[in-house]
Amino acid sequence: MCGIVGYIGKRESQGILIEGLKKLEYRGYDSAGIAVFTENGLEVRKTIGRLVNLEGKLEGEPLIGSVGIGHTRWATHGKPSDVNSHPHTDNSLKFSVVHNGIIENYLDLKEELAAKGCEFVSETDTEVISHLIAEEYDGNIVEAVQRAVKRMRGAYALGVLTEYEPDRLVAVRNASPLVIGIGDGENFIGSDIPAILEHTRNVYILDDGEMAILTKNGVELMTITGEIISKEIFHVDWDLVTAEKAGFDHFMLKEIYEQPKAYRNTMMGRVSEDGRSVHLKEIGMTPEQIRGISKVHIVACGTAYHAGLVGKSVIESLARIPVETDVASEYRYRSPIITPDTLVIVVSQSGETADTLAALREAKRCGARVLAITNVVGSSVSREADDVMITQAGPEIAVASTKAYTSQLIAFYLLGLYLADTLGTKDREWIANVLTAMHELPEQVESILEQSMVFKQIAESMAKHDNLFFIGRGVDFAVAQEGSLKLKEISYIHSEAYAAGELKHGTLALIEEGIPVISVITQEELYEKTLSNIKEVKARGAHVLAIVNAGLEDEVAKSVDEIFAIPKTLPVLAPALSVVPLQLIAYYASLARGNDVDKPRNLAKSVTVE
Repeated sequence: MCGIVGYIGKRESQGILIEGLKKLEYRGYDSAGIAVFTENGLEVRKTIGRLVNLEGKLEGEPLIGSVGIGHTRWATHGKPSDVNSHPHTDNSLKFSVVHNGIIENYLDLKEELAAKGCEFVSETDTEVISHLIAEEYDGNIVEAVQRAVKRMRGAYALGVLTEYEPDRLVAVRNASPLVIGIGDGENFIGSDIPAILEHTRNVYILDDGEMAILTKNGVELMTITGEIISKEIFHVDWDLVTAEKAGFDHFMLKEIYEQPKAYRNTMMGRVSEDGRSVHLKEIGMTPEQIRGISKVHIVACGTAYHAGLVGKSVIESLARIPVETDVASEYRYRSPIITPDTLVIVVSQSGETADTLAALREAKRCGARVLAITNVVGSSVSREADDVMITQAGPEIAVASTKAYTSQLIAFYLLGLYLADTLGTKDREWIANVLTAMHELPEQVESILEQSMVFKQIAESMAKHDNLFFIGRGVDFAVAQEGSLKLKEISYIHSEAYAAGELKHGTLALIEEGIPVISVITQEELYEKTLSNIKEVKARGAHVLAIVNAGLEDEVAKSVDEIFAIPKTLPVLAPALSVVPLQLIAYYASLARGNDVDKPRNLAKSVTVE
């Protein structure tokens, strides 16, 4: 994944494709390429790195033609490289494909196609699509694409060309965005509206299971089963900056709303078809090696460290392996006891965090096996670790991390279940129950987001204060720490998170009349204890907002000023839901104080210095 653009018309396509891709640079990418019908047939140019590298490649050898597709890639399968870049072709070089998404069963398809003589040159799942369409082609590209996608499982937005039918461009959507731009004597495809906004403001927005056949004179819409459909034209009245944010005011808010998709993508391909077990093919440890793990160290910084705190609880409770969590900048300097039977898990959104990378190298030096949880294929952390789990959150632009954090939680849940299954600490029925609940999380997050105005009102009230506290127990304390960090880094309100049971050991001295306290209370076994702690701060004049698991709200409401119930879920999964209200409160508090939400002062997205 990341950016798609396509053109069919009367003008030269190369410049339109390049400019369209530039409009998608905000999404993040590691390579780029285009395919164009020229007088020599279908030609492809692609390269690792920024678009300027592709432009340099095209400067001496431009692709002259009026039909083409382009792509900026954010690596998911295979490291960033020229050969892994899109567009991909079949062996005949007659078919070309650009693709956003993940094909879950690509390895099975690849094995089948290889047995028929297809030769693969990349590590990607996308190359399988080009070979599969070529295999299915019998003179009609639309029918070939329809047959191919019926055999594919996963998420995809596709742009497809074939030299055999140079007057048609085929686009397909399933669980990955795709829009069709309608012009005069020309038509466009884009993974996002900014790619085509310079040329048209009239678009069709494809829904899952729909496809479009574009010629220079028109667009035909149908389902992937061949049923002709009609759609209303959507007229875009946004400016370009707003369009880049998909209509949201800030990237942070857009990324908060992208969390349901990030949850689904992180789970995709890692759960068995019957939903009863976790398959982590990216982890190369044998069952014997897993049984030999005596302890786990989770090492990370900032938001990723807070995900690691939840990960500690998940692994210890599910797999019954002792876990230590460390801030990466301190890890090397405390002389940690690292042995060959230690599994060190490093967590980093960018995969380039300097402190985390240094901790990884120290762990490797001491003979430990290192597992990386990161969002970026080909990053330093992913290259140097022994095993890598890519979170599939997609590019995160805002400095304050949201969807990367929650995707890391999903990765820890999957890892915990995988270890528990291997070690026999949880039976398959229990694991299946958790996986069922995990598949409900995306819709549950969506239900929270539908009530975002509740948090806007709460945040505007809290934004008037200079100090604020978060409290919780167990994993709720881990979530409270992340909520506090979010508020501090973008609203600049001083806030602290405390284990609720620690209040009586000094912190109560800071509670005064009217001070806001946010309590996370989702763990039923800790409910009574946390409620007692809430009453302690209430007795000293605090204004308390409680984030509770549905089912607890009636009793908690008697002791607090405001309450919000997240949808009912298993206690172990509650952090994936309870953090969302805290993200929204931080966002709206920052907005209320007039701050630059996406670029908080003094902070950078990727911390590449120690």
